[in-house]
Amino acid sequence: MKVEDCETDFPKLPALQKIETYPITGDKNIQMADNSFSDGVPPDSLEAAKNASNTEKLADQVMQNPQVLAALQERLDSVSHTPSSYIETLPKAVKRRINALKQLQVKCAHIEAKFYEEVHDLERKYAALYQPLFDKRREFITGDAEPTDAESEWHSENEEEDKLAGDIKNKAVIAEKEAAAAEEPNPKGIPEFWFTIFRNVDMLSELVQEYDEPILKHLQDIKVKFSDPGQPMSFVLEFHFESNDYFTNSVLTKTYKMKSEPDKADPFSFEGPEIVDCDGCTIDWKKGKNVTVKTIKKKQKHKGRGTVRTITKQVPNDSFFNFFSPLKASGDGESLDEDSEFTLASDFEIGHFFRERIVPRAVLYFTGEAIEDDDNFEEGEEGEEEELEGDEEGEDEDDAEINPKV
Repeated sequence: MKVEDCETDFPKLPALQKIETYPITGDKNIQMADNSFSDGVPPDSLEAAKNASNTEKLADQVMQNPQVLAALQERLDSVSHTPSSYIETLPKAVKRRINALKQLQVKCAHIEAKFYEEVHDLERKYAALYQPLFDKRREFITGDAEPTDAESEWHSENEEEDKLAGDIKNKAVIAEKEAAAAEEPNPKGIPEFWFTIFRNVDMLSELVQEYDEPILKHLQDIKVKFSDPGQPMSFVLEFHFESNDYFTNSVLTKTYKMKSEPDKADPFSFEGPEIVDCDGCTIDWKKGKNVTVKTIKKKQKHKGRGTVRTITKQVPNDSFFNFFSPLKASGDGESLDEDSEFTLASDFEIGHFFRERIVPRAVLYFTGEAIEDDDNFEEGEEGEEEELEGDEEGEDEDDAEINPKV
């Protein structure tokens, strides 16, 4: 086949700017044009222009639809009318008055801080009134005192049912039960009272290891003490232990330092007193009883002689009693890493929970009633939220029927 024959198969092309040679067969070459044209319009460009023209026509038709325009305007309004963008559009005189309102708001925050300081004084005052009752509670728990019949009388919700059941029992069954009751053990006080609370409360049970349990069974009381008048706001948790085989301390303490003043850098973030730091105490462990560390054995090989020796090393161990060796909040301006911040926040939350819930309502956490109340309260909140969401959905559906949108 001749080259001339091949060339006649191609359509006549406009003038070419660039010629490249492509091998066909043997040593024959054919000249072909690239896609650059000095005149004329390539087919791809014609198709693109046609598509662009169709798109413009379609856009014109869509934009003539009033419902589409209304929807577009609504979207633009929602984007542009943000609080910050609105403030930027205000005259300087109005912005000046807004700044004055912010100054007033800062003064309100400082007054609120004083309010919470007085609340702290009230807490201190009423803590002194609660303490005699808490002291008697400790005596009943430890068995140092026995409640009178009047003190131990309690009307339960099932009292009427119990009374009716007792009336229909015959004397023989009653006598048998009385005899069995007489043979029941009568331990001193309420055994493992505080340890049971630790087991019942998830927030605390997560911290307790198996080897912590024998120690916590010696816990006799937990007290909250508030800072003295005129002193920086704080509170102390006191954990009172009976004599045991693990440490010599009779009381372990944890002090939580608080702040009730607006942050100078961000005064509008003030929402009341907050825990800002905490201090633990030194536990005087008896030999071989420290559960906060564990001993591991490690082999070391001498680089020169090649000999191997075994060394023992103490490393930190998970334990509730690490609670008394807390992470310190950074006070030198350096920020803590994410894990440290989470650990510190969890510590503050536990301290607050002891102060606000566990100590004042200990018997209800022992019986589990307070835990059931907490669970019911949370479920009620969720149920209410779901109901409100359902109402909102219903309103949206009604609106859609009245004002249908494309």
